[in-house]
Amino acid sequence: MDTNQPNELDDIKLRLREFAKERDWDQFHSPKNFSMALIVECAELVEHFQWLTDEQSRNLPDDTLDEVSLEMADIMIYLIRIADKLDIDLIDAVNRKIKLNAIKYPVEKSKGIAKKYNKL
Repeated sequence: MDTNQPNELDDIKLRLREFAKERDWDQFHSPKNFSMALIVECAELVEHFQWLTDEQSRNLPDDTLDEVSLEMADIMIYLIRIADKLDIDLIDAVNRKIKLNAIKYPVEKSKGIAKKYNKL
């Protein structure tokens, strides 16, 4: 993938940057603050699944599914903003991590096994 080509993630990053600038919020938007806000949003996502069975978690009512989607959007927004602040290309980072995971979890050792790579 040509990282010099604009993509939808870049467009979102710029929209979020402008949104914060218009509100003079950039003064609050440090990587530290975003990482703390991110964990709060993750907790809000988890709250929707707390005490559900696996089956229930796969079949959420429409209103809950909509709430979950908005929590996931908050999480993605904070990740994009942290990456922007640290000048990290998220697409590149994800691609690198997938390659690393393929090495750490080779199919022949990890297929059907839910163990951490160092326990395989």
